[in-house]
Amino acid sequence: MARIIFLTDFSEAYARDLLLGIARYAHDTGQAWSLCRLPLSIRDQSDMGTVIDWAHRMRADAIIGQFHDTTDVDLFAREGIIAIAQDFKSRFSTIPNITGPHYEAGRMGAEYFIKKGFRHFAFYGMRGYVWSDERYQGFRDTVRKTNPEYTFSVLNSTSQNNHWFYDPIQLTTWLQSLPKPVAVMACDDNLAYHITEACHQAEGGGNCRIPDDIAVLGVDNDETICRLASPNLSSLSQNVEQSGYDVALLIDQLMRDPGAAWEDVMVHPTHIVTRQSTDIFANNDPHIAEILKYIHKNISRKIQVDDLVKLVPLSRRLLEERFKKSMGRSIYDYVIKERIEKMAQLLCEGHSVSEAAVELGFSDIKNVSRTFKQIKGMTPSEYRQHIVHRGR
Repeated sequence: MARIIFLTDFSEAYARDLLLGIARYAHDTGQAWSLCRLPLSIRDQSDMGTVIDWAHRMRADAIIGQFHDTTDVDLFAREGIIAIAQDFKSRFSTIPNITGPHYEAGRMGAEYFIKKGFRHFAFYGMRGYVWSDERYQGFRDTVRKTNPEYTFSVLNSTSQNNHWFYDPIQLTTWLQSLPKPVAVMACDDNLAYHITEACHQAEGGGNCRIPDDIAVLGVDNDETICRLASPNLSSLSQNVEQSGYDVALLIDQLMRDPGAAWEDVMVHPTHIVTRQSTDIFANNDPHIAEILKYIHKNISRKIQVDDLVKLVPLSRRLLEERFKKSMGRSIYDYVIKERIEKMAQLLCEGHSVSEAAVELGFSDIKNVSRTFKQIKGMTPSEYRQHIVHRGR
């Protein structure tokens, strides 16, 4: 029976989802694994010797923890304990890391807002944490490459290791100073929640309404945090539970062969869950903003240009001209691309190709597969297999 110690923050869904993945692996392989939890206070108030003592007392085979950069993680190996680092400040080179393509997450956040028509962008993060720094870089680079005229701002929280602590005056002042409407990506859901609190405190100061003035996006899709926020938070979801499964597989392999080669376990971003905090389309042309809102609200059904013409006081020709000038593509091409993107999201969420096609009202599987391949570079079946393979 494997005994694993978790030295992490169990108040976050991320850690709990890792645990679920490990438990699923133990169930699938018919093994009775024991998962023990240690509070982060032991790490912060004691040295690693104390953690080692706890590990020996619990007869632990492995420890998964949020370790400081200065932690002598090689100490675990010398004590015969497998150590795996959960993303915290930096990646380690001598032990496996549970990490991810964080730059890609930032890029996804930027592209999400760019498609909504925003011209002003900002990032709220925590400097010195690899997952925050790389998400910031991906977000910033994507915005700047898309259009050098877009505005961009960044603020880093003054918090030191405590996600609940921040300077509300500094944050509110920064939010009020940003040009509006602005799209703000936070490094995770906790900091995105700080933004919603700061915006409520700014009432009376104006220009901080969510999502009208400030659209807010988090990362991790922690259901509790996202639904406690007012308005509810949109968030970038990741395949954390599957990564927990992969961690368990790695530990199992290292227990059988301590000298086996290993690679970092990657937690991949999958899709963005849209809630009220980003339920808006920013466009200098109010008629185009209205059209965009209608398209995305009704993306699961077939949309005709004639349906859109009825929404605004414009002729069909003028609407199509203004839309293409604003969005860089025709209405038809835009709708098709967004429907394919929605299908890709459904595939990421576990739907079969036929289920996704039915939900979006596609009747001709061959035709939609052809269009999907033109846009995504692979067929829906290949895309789904790619997602499954990447998750494992």
